[in-house]
Amino acid sequence: MQLKEYFENTKGIGVLATADSKGLVDAAVYSRPHFMEDGALAFIMRDRLTHHNLQSNPYATFLFVEHGPGYNGKRLFLEKIREEQNPELIKKIKRRKYTDDGDEPKFLVYFKLNRELPLIGGTPA
Repeated sequence: MQLKEYFENTKGIGVLATADSKGLVDAAVYSRPHFMEDGALAFIMRDRLTHHNLQSNPYATFLFVEHGPGYNGKRLFLEKIREEQNPELIKKIKRRKYTDDGDEPKFLVYFKLNRELPLIGGTPA
């Protein structure tokens, strides 16, 4: 199963972990990544700690835990390649249509996938 299909068909919870230029770590709950036509993965972000960390350190890890028994899921090792503020595109691709977003700025942050591992196990780099 391709990664895009996996995330379209699998329910679970995701956590995006980032660190700033000094190595101070943050982890935040995020929805599944968006798969863009150019092959990039993207997340919609508000201007909070995760977004701030990515301004000085482009690396992130997305940990996805599948709903159900056991410890199944994915770990995606990501590298930020660009970002944009595009309210029309963000409105088009966001999955949660019912939330009141207010006027807080949102960013579409694009990543390349450097490595994919299962939730548990995997081999060292």
